[in-house]
Amino acid sequence: MLYTLIKWPIRIALQCYLGRIDVRHKPVLTTRGPLLLVANHPNSFLDAIIIAASCRHPVHFLARGDAFRKPWHNTLLRLLNMIPVYRLSEGRENLHLNEKAFAASKAILQQNGIVLIFIEGISVNSHQLQPFRKGAARIAIEAVNSGVPLQVLPISISYANFHGLHKSVWLSAGEIQTATALLSGGNEAQQLNYFNEQLRIQLTERYIQPPPPVAKTLVATALTLAAKILHAPLYGWLAPVIHRKTKGTVFYDSVLFGALLLLYPVYLLLLLLLLSYFQLPVSLIIVFPLTALLASKAK
Repeated sequence: MLYTLIKWPIRIALQCYLGRIDVRHKPVLTTRGPLLLVANHPNSFLDAIIIAASCRHPVHFLARGDAFRKPWHNTLLRLLNMIPVYRLSEGRENLHLNEKAFAASKAILQQNGIVLIFIEGISVNSHQLQPFRKGAARIAIEAVNSGVPLQVLPISISYANFHGLHKSVWLSAGEIQTATALLSGGNEAQQLNYFNEQLRIQLTERYIQPPPPVAKTLVATALTLAAKILHAPLYGWLAPVIHRKTKGTVFYDSVLFGALLLLYPVYLLLLLLLLSYFQLPVSLIIVFPLTALLASKAK
């Protein structure tokens, strides 16, 4: 329910937060389940947000387990269709919980749902693919062994940069294939290797390397300056705080987006109160989000 309620606000927020969002092979993102989305993972939770927002149907996705430690975090993230999965670095004592993650993924696929997994198993701010883990292949094997007519869709995602507003993002979907075609081989180990080999080939082919940055036009520079001035009371202090709190991690973009998603409506409400107090037209409030949107799209 919560996932459905916030999907459209997130889509609108992404249009203001990001610059160009270039989605390639978009029609396949309307595909129904049972479907396993397999993607690279360069920018933490923002990857999942962008991919899920680009899909027509609800997406469940596996996320790092340490984000679920606090009870209210656990409740909120599960309402957002997230499934906790643990790495060895997050404690050997938690690894047995991954069996629940795989079981939950299989149950969703059995109900014709969609599951997103980041095949690298770790997020690294990089324009290169990282080594692949076995989780995606294992989910595919368990689903096929349970009689699920599973399809697999590789998706590559890349960013112009990993720190800042109005960056360009490229989302490139591949060809939908049956899981059985990607699990050729004899024993399970051979199937795992073949699955990862095929997905690496396809993600590499689909991956879009960001072009070199170009200087902004005078109009774009003016709009960016105007947006910064209008939003300085919020963004001016929020961005440095989040940068300091997330220093040395890959979470800056994700945390900044989440914070703005929550705080921007509050900021607009306070501005409305100020406009009303000074007896100014409340319609002026539209200038703030409109300027942010125009600045994000200007070149």
